[in-house]
Amino acid sequence: MMNRWIFRNLAWASLAWSLISAPLFAQPAKTEVLWLGQSAFKITTPGGKVIVTDPWLINNPLTPPQYKQLEALGKVDLLLVSHGHLDHFADAPALATLNQIPLYGPGDMNQSAALLGILPPAQLPRFNKGGTVNPLPGIKVTAVHAEHSSVLVWKSPSTGKDETHVGGEPLGFIIELENGFRIYHMGDTGLFGDMKFIAEYYKPDLVLIPIGGNFTMGPVDAAYAIREWLKPKFVIPMHYGANPLGKGTPAEMMSAIGNSAAKILPLKPGEKAEF
Repeated sequence: MMNRWIFRNLAWASLAWSLISAPLFAQPAKTEVLWLGQSAFKITTPGGKVIVTDPWLINNPLTPPQYKQLEALGKVDLLLVSHGHLDHFADAPALATLNQIPLYGPGDMNQSAALLGILPPAQLPRFNKGGTVNPLPGIKVTAVHAEHSSVLVWKSPSTGKDETHVGGEPLGFIIELENGFRIYHMGDTGLFGDMKFIAEYYKPDLVLIPIGGNFTMGPVDAAYAIREWLKPKFVIPMHYGANPLGKGTPAEMMSAIGNSAAKILPLKPGEKAEF
């Protein structure tokens, strides 16, 4: 009888301790956003999927040394390229081949890449502004406008010379994750009035915004877009510092932004933020 009483009380004590030591509520999975310089990001979703954008890594002077090897990214599940310029497209074909995944980008850019034999057509799906794709379970990507240009420069294997090909129109991406968190990767862009519409319609939580100037918005323009049109919860500046002409800085943007509720996260290449 005594042994049964001891066993029963030990069992209740063990159960009580497990309830006390366990968290009261399961912690929600987080989104991790790692900046790799220029417009390249590694986004790890709450479901554990890895999304890479605009991978210019090997020859980007700002890429952290440990990411100069594409294998260092680990398994990549989704690849997004906003347009055909070298500082966005350069390492995309190699990354797509390494992971045997498709490269999502402007439809005409992908058609040029397929005709040139850069990747097999099956790895170059085509979509365009306003189009929405579901490339992974629980992940939705919508192509939106960007005010920029796009050509695809590729070295001809037969001549060894660079050739310029149709690059389609540049894109931004609304990336909706498994838990509904929305990221607006703006690509390369100048100001345009429909930023306000994009923000009102898609309601992004996090905006990845170019601030370098010369080729894109500079800090003052980016500050205006954030304050007056986009009004997101979080902002990560991008596309500055890698090219001598991209002189804008996060400090200049933050100085110009004035009264805004957005939380600015001025990452350095190799740093990450969690949401």
